Amino acid sequence: MGVPSSGEFCVQRKVLADSALDELGRRRTHSTKPPLAQRVKDSLRCSVPGLKRAVLKWVPVLSWLPQYSIRENAVGDIVSGLSVGIMHLPQGMAYALLASLTPVFGLYTSLFPVMIYFIFGTSRHISIGTFAVVSIMVGSVTEKFGPDSNFLVGGNGTNGTAVVDIDARDAYRVQISCALTAVVGVLQILFGLVRFGFVVTYLSEPLVRGYTTAVAVQVLLSQLKYVVGVHTTRFTGPLSQVYTLIDLCSLLPKTNIATLVISIVALFVLILVKELNTYYRKKLPMSIPIELIVLIVATIISYFAKFRTHYGVDVVGAIPSGLKAPRVPDGNLFILVFPDAFAIVIVAYAISISISKTMALKHGYKVDSNQELVALGLSNVFGAFFQCYVVTASLSRSLVQESAGGKTQVAGVVSSIIVLITILKIGSLFAELPKAILATIVFVNLKGMFKQFNDIPLLWKSNKMDLMIWSVTWVATILLNLDIGLAVAVVFSMLTVIFRIQLPRYSILGHVPGTELYVDMDAYEEAKLIPGVTIFRSSATICYTNAEMYLEALQEKSGINIIEQLTEKKKLENKLKRQQEKEKKKAKKAAKKLQVDVNSEQNPSVKKKGKKHQTVLVSPTEVGPVYGGFDGQVNSAYQMEPEVSDACPADDDDSARENGGVKTEERHRTHSVILDLSTTSFVDTVTAKTLNNIFRDFGEIDVSVYIAGCQVCIVQQLKRAGIFSESILLNNLFVTVHDAVLHTLERQAQKNVSQVGTPLLKGPSSVFLIHS
Repeated sequence: MGVPSSGEFCVQRKVLADSALDELGRRRTHSTKPPLAQRVKDSLRCSVPGLKRAVLKWVPVLSWLPQYSIRENAVGDIVSGLSVGIMHLPQGMAYALLASLTPVFGLYTSLFPVMIYFIFGTSRHISIGTFAVVSIMVGSVTEKFGPDSNFLVGGNGTNGTAVVDIDARDAYRVQISCALTAVVGVLQILFGLVRFGFVVTYLSEPLVRGYTTAVAVQVLLSQLKYVVGVHTTRFTGPLSQVYTLIDLCSLLPKTNIATLVISIVALFVLILVKELNTYYRKKLPMSIPIELIVLIVATIISYFAKFRTHYGVDVVGAIPSGLKAPRVPDGNLFILVFPDAFAIVIVAYAISISISKTMALKHGYKVDSNQELVALGLSNVFGAFFQCYVVTASLSRSLVQESAGGKTQVAGVVSSIIVLITILKIGSLFAELPKAILATIVFVNLKGMFKQFNDIPLLWKSNKMDLMIWSVTWVATILLNLDIGLAVAVVFSMLTVIFRIQLPRYSILGHVPGTELYVDMDAYEEAKLIPGVTIFRSSATICYTNAEMYLEALQEKSGINIIEQLTEKKKLENKLKRQQEKEKKKAKKAAKKLQVDVNSEQNPSVKKKGKKHQTVLVSPTEVGPVYGGFDGQVNSAYQMEPEVSDACPADDDDSARENGGVKTEERHRTHSVILDLSTTSFVDTVTAKTLNNIFRDFGEIDVSVYIAGCQVCIVQQLKRAGIFSESILLNNLFVTVHDAVLHTLERQAQKNVSQVGTPLLKGPSSVFLIHS
């Protein structure tokens, strides 16, 4: 093959069937992988190098920490760790409210799991800890099993005189969250060990973005009560968000003006400074920690202005100093929270692995998806003993950790130290912090999720099916709640894949003049049909869901109606049979008359009447090819009407009716059909039977069928299916469509030449079949 400087190329080779390619390319007859028994034996073999590789794989910190460069990485890790630690404080306390827990448990969650991920994680840049989406999912579980109605004391709950035992309720919700965290962690570890990390591939990007946007709306609705200073009823189950919004609107006349003013001022300051951070991010050595500044200032003002006592502003309350002793989660609650754990496992992992892979791709290293599952699982299991709730990666903190110069998870250790100092010494100082401040911090951090509404016009222009997935996910999550909404979204997303496979685009391919290319004739004006050859292609894999439609589309696009043509052929055969029987009777009658004439000539006593006849003896074999053959002799003077041959049917005006937009006379010109299977990725039994039926049915109407463009695995599956004999496999499978077309045209040309030189009758008066 030559490659001139003009970009053109020229290839000269023989037409390659699949068997010829096997010989030319020397296809391997055995797998290059070692046998299964050998692989099992190797995996069970114990050696020092193998043990070392296993330890480094399961404990990644041992592979990079001994090689840690203090000169290159220490400064960046310390600066980013300080920045992330400062973010952990307000976000941890704010997101704990989303989980329906007291703020200190958000600080615990920002401490212990981070240390475990430092040891077992493979990402260098993500920040593990609290996150709004997972927090609201945990909150839905704690509120479902620990509602306020279960802790009413001191009166009759029906007339509103009872009050909620806050301490008992919060303590029980902590037990629920710890049990849930333990179950989620165990499931993540198990999924990681069985290499189940691929499950996240079933969550498409439109699904994840639609789901997180819906969660952002739920977070917004759950925090509005803190912004306006009212106490709403907690609803769970389907349509809970609708009921919450209605209840919130009914309570708006009771808005606490002081709380609303605090929220508006805090929102204004947070948004303004965050926008300045974004605008001057290249000039500032580090982002202004406005969230921490707002926390400190608001706490000081609230303490001296007596917001809680004078204005009725709801505050955080007492935050215990120090760390609590580890406690085993309540095993009796495991079964209770098990169904809800699955959705949290998938969502938490999907968020974490997507951020991890984005960071890894940007900085040129690899993230082990299965090890990430194990690392998250261990972080959650360990955290469950220290009253933490489910963790995942935070996009905002991860971006800060990466942009501030963080190179490794040492930054996470530094941030944990900041959180630890806060828990031990500073946490109790935030007792007078208004909850409205934490709610506004949550609102500001939801900005990125709310910007995902911009996906709607973009998906409308690019892919409406993805827009349907996004919209259905959003609506289902809002109306049916987080767990059922996620299930509906996954099912709908899978159904769209099935529908796309079941309803592919079928096309007839035409030849682009001057090339070996064959393209969709509906899409390219210059594509030309090959006379007598129909090239058919489906845009999707042929399987049991679309096999019947594939056959119907093939007949419709090619204009070849199998049933109609088989019926016509049967009628023609019956007609020929009747004519042959009629001619046979005539021939017998002629032979009988001939015998009478012979007898009369031998017996002069028989008196002849009329004109004399010249008699000629004709061999039955000379008549057989045309008249079906008979015993006896034929009188050449007896004139027989010529018979219509099956090989050369007579053209009839009535036979030129249309079928599928193609006339019958045009259909008779198609002598070959080529199936382009280049898009097929697998073959099931229904596909095999469908192809077998195509070969059989088209063969009965004298149309040859060829297959082109098959991958090696498809050819092997076809052979194992046994739908073709070995000769058909060798002669009907071609490497490319062009090879199949050239073979078809050459074969048809040879057939025409052979038919031109073949007489229909023996003897001097031979008649030849001529194709114009």
